[in-house]
Amino acid sequence: MNDVTKISIFEGQQIRRIFLEKEWWFSVIDIVAFLTDSKNPRDYWHKMKIREKDTTQVELSTICRQLKLTALDGKKRITDCANTEGVFRIIQSIPSPKAEPFKLWLAKIAKERIDEIENPELGMDRVKNIYEKKGYDKSWIDKRMRGISVRHSLTDEWAERGVKRSIDYAILTNDIMQGAFDLKVQEYKQFKGIERENLRDHMTDLELIITMLGEATTA
Repeated sequence: MNDVTKISIFEGQQIRRIFLEKEWWFSVIDIVAFLTDSKNPRDYWHKMKIREKDTTQVELSTICRQLKLTALDGKKRITDCANTEGVFRIIQSIPSPKAEPFKLWLAKIAKERIDEIENPELGMDRVKNIYEKKGYDKSWIDKRMRGISVRHSLTDEWAERGVKRSIDYAILTNDIMQGAFDLKVQEYKQFKGIERENLRDHMTDLELIITMLGEATTA
């Protein structure tokens, strides 16, 4: 697929983002929530767009794209997203002492992505470091990384055969999980007691191996 959805953590705050058309797009609502500590960031963003239009004649919505991101309930929902340039523009309209470190964080993410495009191994190393910091052991991490490689090979194969919509990838993945564990992805998440988290990050070594085998065989 040409888009990759991620959740980044900045000072304890989850910032949803999606890699689309060779650049990152960030959830505006998540950014507003972090910068303002508002109890209703969606309402804050709505009022902010009205205020900017009235005072500066600039419509902030024009620098955003409505993209589907995973919501708190685990479902994909349309939300305003902005690329790095758009986020900087939005930050300028929010008086917050958190703005400057957030700008530096954005610049760091952009540079990391450029470096990883030039050298994909850097991306793999970064993921390994994240898992190590989360406390996973080396054996599990090796299997998880191998599973990511197998998954990419499978989705590349599906893409070459005409699969385009996210829902189609989800259906095909459910078929594999159903065959391997007799559970669909969402059912498996309920079994594990998780919602938004990545199911594979909660798998045992054996579960990772079985998943890998199922996807490699499918490919």
